[in-house]
Amino acid sequence: MKKIVLAFGTRPEATKMAPVYTALLAQHGLTPLILSTGQQRQQLDGALAAFGLTPDADLNVMTERQTLADLTGKIVPQAGKKLRELGADMVLVHGDTSTTFCVALSAFYEGVPVGHVEAGLRSSNMQEPFPEEANRRLTGVLSTLDFSPTGGAANNLRREGKAEAGLFVTGQTAVDAVRIIAGRAALRAGWQARLDAGQQLVTITMHRRENLPVMPELARALAEVARAHPELHFVYPVHLNPAVQEAVRPALGGLSNVELTDPLDYQDMAPLMAASVLLATDSGGLQEEGAALGVPVAVLRNVTERPEGLAAGVLKLAGNDGAQVKQTLLELLGSPGTLARMRAARNPYGDGQAAGRIAQAVAWHFGLAERPENWSE
Repeated sequence: MKKIVLAFGTRPEATKMAPVYTALLAQHGLTPLILSTGQQRQQLDGALAAFGLTPDADLNVMTERQTLADLTGKIVPQAGKKLRELGADMVLVHGDTSTTFCVALSAFYEGVPVGHVEAGLRSSNMQEPFPEEANRRLTGVLSTLDFSPTGGAANNLRREGKAEAGLFVTGQTAVDAVRIIAGRAALRAGWQARLDAGQQLVTITMHRRENLPVMPELARALAEVARAHPELHFVYPVHLNPAVQEAVRPALGGLSNVELTDPLDYQDMAPLMAASVLLATDSGGLQEEGAALGVPVAVLRNVTERPEGLAAGVLKLAGNDGAQVKQTLLELLGSPGTLARMRAARNPYGDGQAAGRIAQAVAWHFGLAERPENWSE
């Protein structure tokens, strides 16, 4: 049996890798193991619990307000030691977090092949998102197998000279995950009561590092939007980062139609997104999850590495200038026809079968299965 270590440390990674773990477990000849770095401890544990998963090893590296350099200096040596102890035959990392790059580097040092799930996303701006754009590019240099969610992402890798033999277009595992949870988890009773009374929900998330300098301005813009729409109920799970808390709560904390919550477990977040009339977010994964659920997404960034959603019409780029964000959100919320068209847009990110393709590709690498067919958008 080949031991396949899935390494991750944040909630989005856990939710997107959970279906991969399940698919590997069902694949003949493979044994999946989970290595957690604990990069987002509280949110990570909730995501794992939603899928009934427990780490086989945990680095527990996170401390408050540590620098990226500090985090890197912890993960690289500790991950290498754990990979040796686990007897890893391959490591799968996801996306673009510090965990992703650091564990890929550790695996490279240990001579263990790396499979990169959600490979090939590019914003073409090393500062937005920061440090994620660098993390995913550096991981791509180290990976043996690249699992791209879309044909466009795969083409990015081809332009960078990646070998065709290791390239797979699988669809986005976020589609697999959000459909699983949204289909079985109930909306919180208080939110359901608002829907039953005819009130619509808007979900907000905002935490990106590059947005921190302008986050107080963005929070004030969101407050003005909320005041302009007292008939709507805005739900904002606020990231635990103290800098985010300090930027957001003064502007939004006193509004009666804005609900500031602690970060939500995935079994609460998925049905909340599905029930919302609009998502306003600077997250990457929520762009895909919104598309998979048929929910319009206003992207609080200047660029997105997920252009397929823009082309399909389910995403709207709002930027991170307060005045522009306010105008974009007011236009969207004031135009039911526009929101309806966005809801009707096709999902360009997958068919819910991405994890199975990834597991088959890993098995193919070890001579245990046929090469999977690429997903066609």
